[in-house]
Amino acid sequence: MPRVICLGEVLIDQIAEDIGAPYELVSSWKPYFGGAPANVACGLAKLGTPVSLISCVGQDAAGTDLLKQLGAAGVETSGVQVHPESTTREVYVTRDAQGDRSFARFNGDAQTVYADTLMSAEHLPEHLFADAKFLVLGTLGLSSPQTSRAIGRALKLAEENFVKVVVDVNWRAMFWKNPEQVAKLLPVLLKYTDFLKMTEDEAKLLFRLTSPAAISQAYSHLEGILLTNGDKDCRYYLGERQAKHAVFPVHSIDTTGAGDAFLAAFIHKIYHRPLTHLLDPKFADEAIAYACAAGALATLNMGAIAAQPSDRQIREFLAMRETKH
Repeated sequence: MPRVICLGEVLIDQIAEDIGAPYELVSSWKPYFGGAPANVACGLAKLGTPVSLISCVGQDAAGTDLLKQLGAAGVETSGVQVHPESTTREVYVTRDAQGDRSFARFNGDAQTVYADTLMSAEHLPEHLFADAKFLVLGTLGLSSPQTSRAIGRALKLAEENFVKVVVDVNWRAMFWKNPEQVAKLLPVLLKYTDFLKMTEDEAKLLFRLTSPAAISQAYSHLEGILLTNGDKDCRYYLGERQAKHAVFPVHSIDTTGAGDAFLAAFIHKIYHRPLTHLLDPKFADEAIAYACAAGALATLNMGAIAAQPSDRQIREFLAMRETKH
């Protein structure tokens, strides 16, 4: 059966338990599984889509625990490399009163070498690409030369095996020693990209555009563009048509995994149908509504994995909204 491959970082989010406190005043942190590609993989597994993760962790307690959690979530992990002389990254995350997060710092110091920067191109499981339908990745790996080479190799394998590439920009300047490098690397990544997801802020920063249709004109090979805007709306360009879906209002506790749940749900919907069905406005709108529901539900609990909704939860949520209207 065809699978989805997610490629990129798996790490630990240390989330502040003191809401509204700056990093220096946080008295207690709680560790949660994290890393956008890993979150998407777990979201897909929970929805019942076959998925593998290609990543790199340290040979340490955190790396071992993350591998166990991936397996328990139903993610195939033969592509997760274990590097003996590196550290599994931890990200300290503060939260404001609305549940929105800010990334404060990493574990370790200036000399710490993080496993996610050391993914080996030579050790990519090439056999996984032979029966894959989608390759999903972000931009964080481009910030390190070695992982960037592995990404380049994965994109070539996707091209050779007719695998569609989904890119979630997921811009995090703190991961980059030289953030301006993205201006050179992103256009190369986009050449291989079929579906592009990003926030409105990322579109402004990296493309100086905020219209999915305008981005499509600049990158005419893209088959779909998804532009999320926090708790406001999602604008999208699918089937040569731009449209908008309002975000479902919920009482959010933690927004950490919302974008990843949104993307997992969108991929789950298009995985099970021929991509030509996106030319049907009804199906395109249905796929986005499903994704928006998943994103909303993911904010109701703490942690990116535990909060990922099931297909049944999403369908029930949408049915309740239909009933109210």
